[in-house]
Amino acid sequence: MRLVVARVGRAHGLRGEVSIEVRTDAPDQRFVKGAVFHVEDGSLSRSLVASGHTTTLTLARVRDNNGTYLLTFEEITDRNGAEDLRNAVLEVDLPEASDEEDAWYDHELVGLAATNPAGEKLGEVVSVQHPGAQDLLVIRTTGGQDRLVPFVSAIVPEVDIAGGRIVLDPPAGLLEDLDD
Repeated sequence: MRLVVARVGRAHGLRGEVSIEVRTDAPDQRFVKGAVFHVEDGSLSRSLVASGHTTTLTLARVRDNNGTYLLTFEEITDRNGAEDLRNAVLEVDLPEASDEEDAWYDHELVGLAATNPAGEKLGEVVSVQHPGAQDLLVIRTTGGQDRLVPFVSAIVPEVDIAGGRIVLDPPAGLLEDLDD
């Protein structure tokens, strides 16, 4: 399985350098010299495909330009090639398991049953949002409504990927409407 880590932005300079929109929480670990990225199917421009460019790119150089990452790839040597990469989505192969405790990928959470501490089903995780301050689980309740649940240990005390469930201990009104 692969994980999206960036979207390529504008070309920068004449030697194939591109800016990127970072889509990973660990850019210093993902964007290192020699890292190999897969270009998502369908996101390469027609001119790159026609010229026989590969769908994998090897990072030759990375630098920070006032908070914007600029990347150079071994396979792209000029501005035209860099411009052809614009809007391409870069992916990396996922490791089998994370070495971080209490760290999950979104695809591992989606589809898990949401239960209360007593084991009663409350709904299902249908997606994960990352608005900034904290991650939010989108729970589709047994009544069919989508509710946003902060992904914090006070409300989500247990995540059991192997068991196919998460335990929610929500405050009143989080998953249901309260009477006036």
